[in-house]
Amino acid sequence: MPKTITARPRTATVLDGPLDSLGGLLREWLPRQRWFAGKDRPVTELSVLSVTELFPGCLHLLVHASHVPVPTPGGTPPPGDCYQLLLGLRPHLAPRLERAFIGRAVDGPLAGLAVYDALHDPRSAHLLLERLRHPGTAGPLRFEADPAARVPGGLPPRLLDAEQSNSSIVYGDAYILKLFRRIQPGVNPDLEVPAALAALGCARVPAPVAWFTTADPRPATLGVLQPFLPDATDGWSLALGALAAGDDFTAEARALGRAMAEVHLALAEAFPPAGPGENGRTAEAMRARLDAAAHAVPGLLPFVPGLRAAFAALATCDTGPPAQRVHGDLHLGQVLRAGRDWFVIDFEGEPSRPLAERRTPQSPVRDVAGMLRSFDYVARQRRPWRPEWARRCREAFCAGYAARAGWDPRKKHALLRAHETDRAVYEVLYEARHRPDWLPVPMAAIKRLAVWGG
Repeated sequence: MPKTITARPRTATVLDGPLDSLGGLLREWLPRQRWFAGKDRPVTELSVLSVTELFPGCLHLLVHASHVPVPTPGGTPPPGDCYQLLLGLRPHLAPRLERAFIGRAVDGPLAGLAVYDALHDPRSAHLLLERLRHPGTAGPLRFEADPAARVPGGLPPRLLDAEQSNSSIVYGDAYILKLFRRIQPGVNPDLEVPAALAALGCARVPAPVAWFTTADPRPATLGVLQPFLPDATDGWSLALGALAAGDDFTAEARALGRAMAEVHLALAEAFPPAGPGENGRTAEAMRARLDAAAHAVPGLLPFVPGLRAAFAALATCDTGPPAQRVHGDLHLGQVLRAGRDWFVIDFEGEPSRPLAERRTPQSPVRDVAGMLRSFDYVARQRRPWRPEWARRCREAFCAGYAARAGWDPRKKHALLRAHETDRAVYEVLYEARHRPDWLPVPMAAIKRLAVWGG
């Protein structure tokens, strides 16, 4: 039987039982991970929320990393985050697992054992798939599957190295398992939305075939298994290739706009729209995010008055399309093209925002603005910058969207400007924290949006 150990939040150095020698290792290892969200705030405490022996030699952990609170004009960030870890334990580490090495326990029952990220271990990845293939429980963990899906066993695993806020394993080029690293209580939209769209027969979004959740310390989604599209290419790579070759990308952008409109129509059917958008409340939330970002990134300060004007215009404009469920973090890396068809993936939304907010109905213009910003990102990957290439792609995407949705985002001027501005502010904060070399890309948009009147 799986063994579950739970502990009330305590400082890592005083953990008891088999975990007393893991705290120090994890406290050094966690901040170095791409998906760790607290890089800009020191970890003050590391607390264990639950531990489950998933199978021999592999522990499933939920840990809470506490941070020093940093008050900002946009509010005080949460004092910490919950993370999901799968840790392997071995007396001797095989050379192929050296890159996954976390450290060697020096005391307690685990003394002398090598501790490593088990997702890099083919054996652990294989056993995790077996758990998903055979629904059941392991301590507080619950494994479930679509009864109509038949996932074969023995599929070779491959951990993706892509830069992302979660971890993904591909099985036999047939399925992909996304494990959420930063865990928030509730149903994750990346399970909820694809399942609802699949029930409607929307073929633009791969349907979940299996998933697992936890009941301790609070119910939350931990991972989702979906079909993998081995011959698909993400939109970012396609657009970069077209730009490098000097090729036009407007036909692809137009088809993508039409596909995204189809997804929005399906979302409005699966999740009834909430009625007219509350532009005043939305504008106020945007202003608060701008103030918080300017506090963290002083380079934004000269542009705050102009950016606030965009939000003020939103507060007084017409309501626009009804608020509904949206993607929430749409860009070219979140869409795939297989053959002549576009597919939309990763409905988790912006991981930095609360889960309840990500599940709240919002204007579909938010997704449109995210894609328009993504075309701008592509165009700035080569010098000299190709603003005309980006402009044509943006126009084509909106035209394709309008043809299917029945309304044109370009005619919602104040709404589109405000959402694009809000997205650019988010990008500035993200790049400043995670990819400083990319900061000039959103800052160029900030300069444009701060003075844009037409």
